[in-house]
Amino acid sequence: MMRSLRKRLLLVASLVLAAFLGLGALGLDRAFRESAESALREGLREQVFALLGAADEDAQGRMRLPDNLPNPRFSAPDSGLYAMVVGERGDYRWNSFSMVGRPPLELRRMAPGKHVFERSKQGSEELEVFHFGLSWEGFEGRELEYTIVVAASTAGMMSQVEGFRARLFYWLGGGALLLLVTQVLVLRWGLGPLRRVAEDLRRVESGDIDQIYGHYPEELDGLVRNLNALILSGKAARDRYRNSLGDLAHSLKTPLALLQAAMDSGRERELRTAVADQIPRMDEIIQYQLRRAATSAAGERVAPVSVVGVIIRLRATLDKVYSGKQVGIETDLHENLRFLGDEADLLEILGNLMDNAYKYCGRRVRVRGVAEPSEEGRKRWLALWVEDDGPGIPRDQRAEVVSRGVRVDQHQPGQGIGLSVAREIVNLYGGAMEIGQSALGGASIRFTLPRS
Repeated sequence: MMRSLRKRLLLVASLVLAAFLGLGALGLDRAFRESAESALREGLREQVFALLGAADEDAQGRMRLPDNLPNPRFSAPDSGLYAMVVGERGDYRWNSFSMVGRPPLELRRMAPGKHVFERSKQGSEELEVFHFGLSWEGFEGRELEYTIVVAASTAGMMSQVEGFRARLFYWLGGGALLLLVTQVLVLRWGLGPLRRVAEDLRRVESGDIDQIYGHYPEELDGLVRNLNALILSGKAARDRYRNSLGDLAHSLKTPLALLQAAMDSGRERELRTAVADQIPRMDEIIQYQLRRAATSAAGERVAPVSVVGVIIRLRATLDKVYSGKQVGIETDLHENLRFLGDEADLLEILGNLMDNAYKYCGRRVRVRGVAEPSEEGRKRWLALWVEDDGPGIPRDQRAEVVSRGVRVDQHQPGQGIGLSVAREIVNLYGGAMEIGQSALGGASIRFTLPRS
């Protein structure tokens, strides 16, 4: 399989060019040949009329042709132009001097006013023959019928056709070569932006630049934009891995220190209590950091994800978890709304926010979404709202509630990291999260993410 895009385009263009020029050459050759044949036949017709113009009649009123004819080729042996006149009863037969030493022309008697063209061969010479029937009025109004046969060699016509073919071959061949060179140059120029993208990607890989810069044709804008999003997403993922490992190490220092102190005390009861308290805490920290790392890895792939599909999956799960509350959920968003990112990230964000909405609502939860207007060359965004009819979040606590481990309602189970995780993922995509008051009466969480 040919892997070069330039070679593919050049091959297809060459095949199309060859087919076009080949069919064009065949059409031109056929048209010229038919034109040459038509000219030859028209010439034979004119020779018949010239013979009739030179004809006279004898004492009995019969048609006779003189020895000296207007066209000197009739008087030159083997000149390539021949004529014969035959009477109806065979009582008159005239041959042009050019037929001396040649067999007579094949005769096809024609009724007056009728004519026919045919191709015949005498030895190695091919002839175009014209048979023409006429009526000659003699003395006392007597009608005498004659057939005039005029023939011409096709050698001159074929020489013209061969000459035309040779010129046609040279001109079309030269034109084809010129077009091929032009195609190569045009393809090289047209595919130049793709080569520049590949070169920029190699520079990104080597660390010379951090993303793809420069102006590219509008057909490549989407490709360059997605590549830059992929590059930035990969960089953010590496940073998050590094930060997650640092956070994990830092978060485990305090529980480990408490366990070490309990072991150093030598009191078994105190050690048991410390182990019972700190192991769940350490497990919580590890699971949280692993979840962040997994989200980082997923973020390296950029693909459109159906927002409606994710909401349907989460709704089915949460309806089972909170079946005792009989929560009614409303959705208001277009079914073609797509998130440009990893599905796991969207599940993590909406999962945390919808779980909180189910947990704190009275009876109603609403999820809304719109595609925000985008400007030329700018990143495109979607905005989503998760709302409920619960007690809401006080204005003075909205800034701190997104901090890790902070919970407004201490009576509800949980660790208070759901909003924090959701905000971190939204920030990694360059979006924003806002907490407000819903028209339903409870909290309204609005966030933005890239869309396809």
